[in-house]
Amino acid sequence: MLSSQTKDQVTAAAMQRLRARGCTIENILNTDDETLGKLIHPVGFWRTKVKYLKKTSLMLQQEFAGDIPDSVEGLVRLPGVGPKMAHLAMDIAWDQVSGIGVDTHVHRIANRLGWVKKPTKTPEETRKALEDWLPRELWSEINWLLVGFGQQMCLPVNPLCSMCLNQHCCPSAHKTSPAKRPKAGPSHSSRSPNPPPPTSSALKIETKQEEAAVRKQTPLSPSTKLRRGRSNAL
Repeated sequence: MLSSQTKDQVTAAAMQRLRARGCTIENILNTDDETLGKLIHPVGFWRTKVKYLKKTSLMLQQEFAGDIPDSVEGLVRLPGVGPKMAHLAMDIAWDQVSGIGVDTHVHRIANRLGWVKKPTKTPEETRKALEDWLPRELWSEINWLLVGFGQQMCLPVNPLCSMCLNQHCCPSAHKTSPAKRPKAGPSHSSRSPNPPPPTSSALKIETKQEEAAVRKQTPLSPSTKLRRGRSNAL
């Protein structure tokens, strides 16, 4: 629950603080929200997760005799627990392989490797696509295999393809995402990022150019627009 949108190191530190205080249902229910927030901060969306912890603890106390549910259906009923964590919990806590735990790393890498028949948009779509063909005896290890690979090698941005042993068989190796490609156009590396404001004489010349452009219905040059914008801001 805490690990969602949070780095492993941050999650581990938060869990250490919770355990030091006493990570039990009773302690969590008896801890005020402000204190609980300080214990788990800075995990992602920690304010929301404080509410999740309280609601989940109450559900476990009232409906499951202080234990966690022993089914995927029961686990996903808990606030903040999705299919990925439910399948991982079933595997670890109950030694039952109920499905593949697909997080952002498994989702990304499965698509890059072409392990899905067609590109998937969500981890849940990827889970169903993988389970359609991957032998069930491999379901348990796929998450552990790809999560570490995604954290260290097949990174979300700038993956280390040149160091990857899969580079010669991966259809996505050494490819740059179109969204990341620089836009075509003249280089601005020599241009000062903060050009000095134009002088009064320069402004008069630009004003005349602007008036002439309006009359001719022709666009101003980019440099003129930039300087005019700076002068107006000043």
